[in-house]
Amino acid sequence: MARSTLFPARLYGIVDLGYAAPDDLARVTREMIAGGIDVIQLRAKGHSEADIERWGRELLPFCRDGGIPLIINDSPEVAAAIGADGVHVGQDDAAMNDVRAIVGDDMLVGRSTHSVHQAAAAAADPRTDCIGFGPLFATPTKPTYAPIGTREIQQVHEAHPDMPIFCIGGIKKENLPDVTAAGAERAVIVSGILQSPEITAYVRESKALLA
Repeated sequence: MARSTLFPARLYGIVDLGYAAPDDLARVTREMIAGGIDVIQLRAKGHSEADIERWGRELLPFCRDGGIPLIINDSPEVAAAIGADGVHVGQDDAAMNDVRAIVGDDMLVGRSTHSVHQAAAAAADPRTDCIGFGPLFATPTKPTYAPIGTREIQQVHEAHPDMPIFCIGGIKKENLPDVTAAGAERAVIVSGILQSPEITAYVRESKALLA
């Protein structure tokens, strides 16, 4: 799957086991797809690769039917094993050479970045297909990361127009207009979606704010 497939994407959702119970993953995924989510990532920090693989295999058919890329967080081995569309790795995870050696040249690979400098390094790496930029705001998902705010969003987008950039970290429907006003073209929402009693409507309304 080519990087260009991500350019039209606006709203990136994460099915996070910190917010969604294993028995709820399929329902949550279906409701996100029904709302028009553009990308879905499975994130299961602290769980075994066997569990992540099992959950990934459960969600992949829903994503395929909906035409939505399924990204696996942190584990290129699982992504390769189930034939996912991509893998997302953090700054402290495997080196990009090692990731590509596992998943090959055709899988999407995303990289987390937490500063203008890290974003520039990731964007200059031809092995990287998209970057997450954040956390913009304080978030329990990343409690050890200091929020970087919205001031540098415009700068990063102008510096790397050929790289799909997904702003992340504490973004919810309520503050999404502030994020887009700062220059963001794409956003990741986690807890706002997963904790909503009406996931499909929440996704639809959030995506409209990114249109």
